[in-house]
Parts: sequence; C-alpha cells; structure tokens
Amino acid sequence: MSPLPTFADVQAAARRLEGVTIRTPLLENERVNRALGGRLFIKAECLQRTGSFKLRGAYNFLAAMTDADRAKGVVGWSSGNHAQGLAEAARLMGVKATIVMPSDAPALKVANTRASGAEVILYDRVKESREAIGHGIAEKTGATIVPPYDHPWILTGQGTAGIEIAEQAKAAGVTLDAVAAPCSGGGLATGVALGVQGLSPTTAVHAGEPAGFDDLARSLASGTKQKNDKLSGSICDALLAPTPGDVTFPLAQKVLGPGLVVSDDEVLDAMELAFREFKLVVEPGGAVALAAALTGKLLVKGRAVAVVCSGGNVDHETFKRALGRAKA
Repeated sequence: MSPLPTFADVQAAARRLEGVTIRTPLLENERVNRALGGRLFIKAECLQRTGSFKLRGAYNFLAAMTDADRAKGVVGWSSGNHAQGLAEAARLMGVKATIVMPSDAPALKVANTRASGAEVILYDRVKESREAIGHGIAEKTGATIVPPYDHPWILTGQGTAGIEIAEQAKAAGVTLDAVAAPCSGGGLATGVALGVQGLSPTTAVHAGEPAGFDDLARSLASGTKQKNDKLSGSICDALLAPTPGDVTFPLAQKVLGPGLVVSDDEVLDAMELAFREFKLVVEPGGAVALAAALTGKLLVKGRAVAVVCSGGNVDHETFKRALGRAKA
C-alpha cells in the first residue's frame, strides 16, 4: 500500500492548478446566519470551470502524467461531473479522452462532456460495469485510466478547494469550527480535509451523503468498508458510488469526523435556499453538505461552519422541482 497523500501533495497540486482553475468565492448571507444562529459559509464550486470541483482533480492527474502517457490518451467513467472535468482537462492539455457514462446520466452533463471534445460511451449502470468497460478500452488503446476519486492525484487536486477555504476564512478573520463536503467515493471530502487541516488543524471536516447511499458514514462508524444496497434511486445522481475507495477510506479514517446523512427532500430544500439567498444554482449532489447545515445535522448555532456546494450541473426539471418547494 502506497503512503497516504499529505498536505504537501495538496500544495503541489495547487501549484499545478494555478491559473487553470477558478478560486471560487466563499459566500456568507446575514439573513441565513440569523436564522441558524451562527456563521455559515458556502464554497461555491458550482461556479468552477465545467460547473463543479472535478476539474481540479482531473487536471492535476493529467499534469502529473508523463508526456508519453498523455500521448496515448485517457479514459474515465462518471455520471457526469468527473466526465466534464476530465474532458475539459484533456482539451486544455491536448489529450484524447474517452468517457464511460451511464445512459441515465443527465443529458446536460453528457452534452457538456461531448462539447469538450471527449468521446462518450454510454452504458446501463444496473446491468453493466463501467469499470469493466473502461478497463477494456484502456487495454485496447493503451490509454491511462483516470478514476473519479480513488487516486492520490485526484483527491489532492480536489483538496486545493480546502486550501482556498482555509485561506479565505482566515482573510475574513474566522477560524472555522467545521467544514463539510459532499461525498460519493470520498475524493472531495478527504482532499478538502487535507487542505483545510493543513492550514487550520483544529477544524473538523465531515462528508455529506444522501440517505440510502451513505456507505462512507456507515464505514466510518463500523471501521470497515460498507457497500450500498442499491446502485440508483436518489436524486443525488452524482453521489452513487457503491463503496468508499481503497485510497479514500483509510485517509477518511484519519481526517474525517462522523458522516452526515440527508434525505432527498432536504437536498431539494437546500437547493431552493441556495438559489433564493445566495443566488447559486446547485445540483442535488452538490447540495448535501448545505442540507446537513440547514437541518442541524451539521451544527451551525454558535459556530463558524463552511460547506462545499460542489456542483451546479442540474437539469431544468429537477431545478424547477427544487424551486417549487419555496415556502411563503
């Protein structure tokens, strides 16, 4: 087993990403703070290039590859945000990319992936294995597999958002009590923990997950990797990885606090508030950490807390459904 990634690796990723990714804002809303009785900050990664944090990890991975390997192309699999991030990173670096995506992925995410020049291969997520399809392509072409979360280059790239959070909070004169980030396979949450705690060691970091797909929360509680019973069925299409990664789970055991689990309805409410109060468009998977803060599962009262809104690539019908939950 290779050594687990460190804060120094996140710092190296930040140097690679300088001038490529956007330093997204850390937002605060006085009305929301009054309602919660504390200070809530949103790291608006929905405003990142490609509409999510995923460009950070994908570009860091490609930048760390050798020229010879980049010339053979890359292959990845994703329900959408890693697909878009990898496709755009490959476009920026002139690398051929093939992305395996589920046939039920939001049409917007498929279209955006193709718009960055990647070849998209669709599969049935219930009957087929995206990993098997991706490995088959890699064997035929010699392309390098760029996993969605379970690799040190990926998670340390995502962790650059954590460095920014800690720096932005310090600039605002705040020491954060806690940070929470959405979690599928754990690359964002563990990376953010490395980045935040490298600069603010007393800050607790948590992963947020949708109910029924809370494999990391259950794994952290039990001490062993757990699997989800289902492969689909949540509105949070971006957060349906079946089990924590081989790299992300041991790191999560070191750097994360207890998991936070929210319902689809709570996610929809968070999306509505993000739009109404922060003027942000957030997709369901990107809103789980915010939902945890708004429902008290992540305590805000009397504290300073930051949550990552990790993506904004939501289809129109789902977004209208969220906005329809606005209360008079």
